[in-house]
Amino acid sequence: MKDSLAVSNRPSQSSPRVHFVSLGCPKNRVDTEVMLGKVDRAGLEVVPDPEGADVIVVNTCGFIDEAKEESVDTILEMAEHKTAGRCDKLVVTGCLTQRYPDEVAREIPEIDHILGSADYGEIARIVGAAAPAAATSAPEPAPRRKLPVVQVSDTPTYLYDHTEPRLTGGPEHSVYVKIAEGCDRPCGFCIIPKLRGPQRSRSEDSVVREVEAMAAKGAREVNLVAQDLTRYGADLPEPRPTLASLLRRVARVPGVRWVRLHYTYPSAFSGELIDVIAEEPAVIPYIDVPLQHIDGEMLRRMRRGHSPRVIRRLIETLRERIEGVVLRTTFIVGHPGETEEAFFRLRDFVTESAFDRVGVFRYSREEGTHAASLADDVPVDVAEARRLEIMEIQKDISRRKQRELVGRELDVMVDGPCEESDLLVQGRWFGQAPEIDGHVVLTDGTAQRGEIVRARVTDAAAYDLAATLDPEARALELA
Repeated sequence: MKDSLAVSNRPSQSSPRVHFVSLGCPKNRVDTEVMLGKVDRAGLEVVPDPEGADVIVVNTCGFIDEAKEESVDTILEMAEHKTAGRCDKLVVTGCLTQRYPDEVAREIPEIDHILGSADYGEIARIVGAAAPAAATSAPEPAPRRKLPVVQVSDTPTYLYDHTEPRLTGGPEHSVYVKIAEGCDRPCGFCIIPKLRGPQRSRSEDSVVREVEAMAAKGAREVNLVAQDLTRYGADLPEPRPTLASLLRRVARVPGVRWVRLHYTYPSAFSGELIDVIAEEPAVIPYIDVPLQHIDGEMLRRMRRGHSPRVIRRLIETLRERIEGVVLRTTFIVGHPGETEEAFFRLRDFVTESAFDRVGVFRYSREEGTHAASLADDVPVDVAEARRLEIMEIQKDISRRKQRELVGRELDVMVDGPCEESDLLVQGRWFGQAPEIDGHVVLTDGTAQRGEIVRARVTDAAAYDLAATLDPEARALELA
């Protein structure tokens, strides 16, 4: 995901104009919004386009090969604004620079300052040191500069809290709140613990106070994110909070209508957590639980720490105890050692389980991980064929489930004008997470961004729905 984040703040003729580009996951987006807040508090001007910026900040992703390539391409694209003389300073931060600080510094000398994934605390000072570029009708190309200043911690330790300024660069009615940073799990294919450091959870009070502040500004949907939500609080001193206890408090913040969970771990669900999801009206029954595989040998090679039986029992329990639950998951194909038989087990599991949402990733070999040392590599073309096969199976499942919604009335949170036509409005029902799960297009009537309206589904595609506003329906109370 690539976002150019900008907010309307106070302009200044003497301070640098700053442009932010955010790449990668929602957790990275939260970091960018904290940086936006720091820059805004320092009185600097944020601009929506790089052409008008004196300073450009790129927050990178370095999780898998495709993300790394996008990050490098974006840095080079932003560097062109420097070489053309339109920009005075280029700052790069995030997971890519945490992982490859020296390589990035050596290969892209147009960068002025390199920060790691948790070294952006001084972003306002670093950005503010740039003087606004002087206007000229024919700018001279900037000379080649010395290597960037590298400020990357060996082990990330920073964790933002509610006292940090934060400006959301997206819609104010649907926000992300990061409740923990880093990860302690030993999954063999994953580089996140090295990119983000050990798990460190925020206090319950800090999370709740941030949610309260965002709700006061109009947030109606709160998406809780972490690398592993279900281990929230395990690193804190006694008496330790849990995701269940935090969830009850967040769900009762005035103004919050939907609370959504992203990135739960299959073997860490407690009975109390399931009870909270089932009982609290504001906690929507949408669970994002990356399973990665179902074959026992593959789970062992991936160092997931649980068996196929645990996965199957969890799916059965969630569906039994949480009415109308929507399950989203992800799988990895082509991991070293994935035989045809192992893939067939995964394929059959996807078919029989009929998940509501599925993402499939082709294995990406990441140096420094346990999986990178394993033999029995799967050819890329074979892995890609397996990915496409499962996605086709899931597309049929999704199309069937979508058709089952035709004729039903759903509560739809309005996101704004339709992407296809400004004459229409689009939103999402609770079974659609922002940015990844499709939309509900409202074919008649009007509604304001952030409203929750009652709509009747009239048509369905594989991922999107069309719906009409019931003439008798009124926007539901948001208070």
